[in-house]
Amino acid sequence: MERNSYLTIDEIAETLKVPKSWIYSRTRETGPDTIPRIKVGKYLRFEPDKVLQWIKDQNESE
Repeated sequence: MERNSYLTIDEIAETLKVPKSWIYSRTRETGPDTIPRIKVGKYLRFEPDKVLQWIKDQNESE
C-alpha cells in the first residue's frame, strides 16, 4: 500500500493563510466551494494534489 501524505486542518489553514474556522466552514458545505477532504474517524485530512486542483478550479470559475 502506497503511503500518501495528508495535510491536517492546521497545515491546510497555514498553507492557504486562512483561519481554521474558514476551512471548517468550507468543509461543511456542499457544492463547488467545498474543499476536498476525507474523514479519518473524527479528523479531517486533505490530499495536497486535490486541494491544489480545487484552488485552480476556484480561480477558473471567477
